[in-house]
Amino acid sequence: MNLNNRDIGSQEGSWQSIFMVACWHLWNWRNKAIFEEDFQRPNDPSQVILRMTKDIEQYERCGGLFRDSDGRWLKGYTQRIGDCDALHAEMWRMFTGMEMARRQGYTHLIVKSDSKLLIDMVTGRCKLNGKTPILVNRIQDLSNLQWHVMFKHTWREGNRCADWLASFSLNQSSYDVRILEDPPRELQQILFDDVSGACMPRSVRVVL
Repeated sequence: MNLNNRDIGSQEGSWQSIFMVACWHLWNWRNKAIFEEDFQRPNDPSQVILRMTKDIEQYERCGGLFRDSDGRWLKGYTQRIGDCDALHAEMWRMFTGMEMARRQGYTHLIVKSDSKLLIDMVTGRCKLNGKTPILVNRIQDLSNLQWHVMFKHTWREGNRCADWLASFSLNQSSYDVRILEDPPRELQQILFDDVSGACMPRSVRVVL
């Protein structure tokens, strides 16, 4: 009954995933409490569970958007892609977006990703375990067609719209690409922040 309940959930994830992660943590914390003398349960276990749920679900879906040179919304997309790691989710996001751009007839495209590793891979600066993944090859093939494509790295704070769209696809049951002609209402404030150049805080590690 718990796993089939689709009426319960939060913005952090579906109930099915929350329930699964909660059960795993309860079992794990119970074992540690018995076998590890210095183990202490988190002060706020619900936040630990929700954070892990969000991380898990983030990697089985992707989303992106197209903007004009002034940063204004042109079109968006979301897609469920199944189980994969963060890097492959970024690959699917990039490949799906470039395929859409090609079909839309765009001739000049700047492709941004917050994955520095993926940007280095598609530009030929590095490989994964000495090999180039098939999806990266397909992205490179697309970029070599008769149009102008540039790849650029952006920090995660500058990629909030795409990350929001990936989360927006959480309840999407189909694995088909869903095209969004208009931005969802909840996304409009983030779009406005981007266009207006709002600054976002970023934590960095300083080594002395």
